[in-house]
Amino acid sequence: MLRARDCIQAKGGVVCANVFTKITLALFEQYDWEGLPSMPPEIMLLPKRFYFSIYAISYWSRAVLIPLLVVFANQPVCRIPKEQGIDELYIVPRAQIRYRDVPPFNKDQRWFTPHNFFVQLDGVLKLYDRMPFSWLREKALHKAATWMLDHIKGSGGLGAIYPAMANSIVALRCLGYQVNDPLVRKALQEIEALEVYDSVTIGDQRVEALHLQPCHSPIWDTALLMNALIETGMSQDHPSLQKAAAYLASRQTKLVGDWKFSSPNAEPGGWYFQFENELYPDVDDSAVVLMALSKVRMAQVADLQESIQRGTNWVLAMQGSDGGWGAYDKDNNRIVFNYIPFADHHALLDPSTSDLTGRCLEMLAALGYDQAHPAVAPALRFLKREQEADGSWYGRWGVNYIYGTWSVLAGLRAIGVDLSEPYICRAVSWLESKQNPDGGWGESCHSYGDDPEWSGKGDSTPSQTAWAIMGLMSAGMTDAFSVARGIQYLLRHQMKDGSWEEVRHTGTGFPRVFYLRYHWYCQYFPLWALAMYRNLRTRGHMRADEVREQVLASGCHRADQ
Repeated sequence: MLRARDCIQAKGGVVCANVFTKITLALFEQYDWEGLPSMPPEIMLLPKRFYFSIYAISYWSRAVLIPLLVVFANQPVCRIPKEQGIDELYIVPRAQIRYRDVPPFNKDQRWFTPHNFFVQLDGVLKLYDRMPFSWLREKALHKAATWMLDHIKGSGGLGAIYPAMANSIVALRCLGYQVNDPLVRKALQEIEALEVYDSVTIGDQRVEALHLQPCHSPIWDTALLMNALIETGMSQDHPSLQKAAAYLASRQTKLVGDWKFSSPNAEPGGWYFQFENELYPDVDDSAVVLMALSKVRMAQVADLQESIQRGTNWVLAMQGSDGGWGAYDKDNNRIVFNYIPFADHHALLDPSTSDLTGRCLEMLAALGYDQAHPAVAPALRFLKREQEADGSWYGRWGVNYIYGTWSVLAGLRAIGVDLSEPYICRAVSWLESKQNPDGGWGESCHSYGDDPEWSGKGDSTPSQTAWAIMGLMSAGMTDAFSVARGIQYLLRHQMKDGSWEEVRHTGTGFPRVFYLRYHWYCQYFPLWALAMYRNLRTRGHMRADEVREQVLASGCHRADQ
């Protein structure tokens, strides 16, 4: 605890924590509400098509923020004894803090910047918050409460993500709902469903432990696992695949969600991430589900082709004007929002990303389309623009450049791009240059920081090794020495029961802020890579010596191999 205190103080103390941490502290009277950015509920009254509308930010930001508007207007406090507080984590006494001089209000040195503008605007909003128009405040709070109540009707909680779910409970209490009210009890039960009881080793003892998942991922895991099993050669008629496909088909969305505001011509048909999140399907889940469903025979599921077509239509309607795809909304890319003091985590938006765009190309190919499809050309232009100078692609939803580069190369291969293109060769060279001495690949979450040295660098993990191998094989490098070394890494690290172990976080929630550990990643991705390697080697599409000659001729190789 002393070391933790020293570490926090060395980083500037409590005032340097992020906004969401400060909100939690303010709820327990450990930080002053005055030190938080102003978020008046009147934001809810802005027209939906207005530039700064609540619908101009990402789904997760919207689901988290709207209940917070109710909380900010009420500023509730759960007081705790002073001796249980955190005064020792402040560098200077709280009474002496000038909040306009500490994050997120400390201004840039340049006189006029977007951040400085919003800091000044925050000061104006704080003046209004002291004496709001009562009729306007009441109307705004009613609209925020109505939105929240409309969005918690499902069984998965608000947005089916923990921060929004927790905020909804505090907001309900601020609105006068009692703890035993059915809505509050339902929200608490949905959070309790995220609890995981386990045991950990401390010293020589094994003790019971509890941790809370941020959400569940059954659609994502089921669809990816199906794709991996199909690659292994499992029969399309296998009962497990049939059961999984029927489950996915039953989870296709039928309701209009918030995505309708950015894509008014789209009709319901996507898939969500969690057990239930009907209003918030996402492009990534929808793409891998469609890939899986297109590979199985489902005679007993009525209208499967119609279901696949509706899903495809929804994904295509979500393509951005830049040619790429975001996760939950179309063209959710108003970067100016990231300069708002509230957005110090820089994850308020949902712009198009390379990993999702590559996935959508792979989906189109699995459905039988080729480069003649009108969505492909703009997607390819987007990916060429987004490629990093070193040849890699950024991974928004997986850590990080290894994930993004694999996702793009898999899509390019599937849609039939010429693998001898120079930009693909650069991606191959980058992947091979990042291979660790043990034959595996790994990348730390530090790669999301400002230091480019962390790109593609980290301890080897099964999932990231599998991504790199599949990326190289997608680029036509199946018989490369680097791929063989990667395969050997996976074989050496497979445990006796057939599984792999992974302790690193290789999934991404919010870059630089929040990372995920998918417990299935280290199982189905290595399996997928091994099966893909076996299949490509045994198809006899090219002898090893012919591949090597082609690789040497194209320049897609490392000089030391």
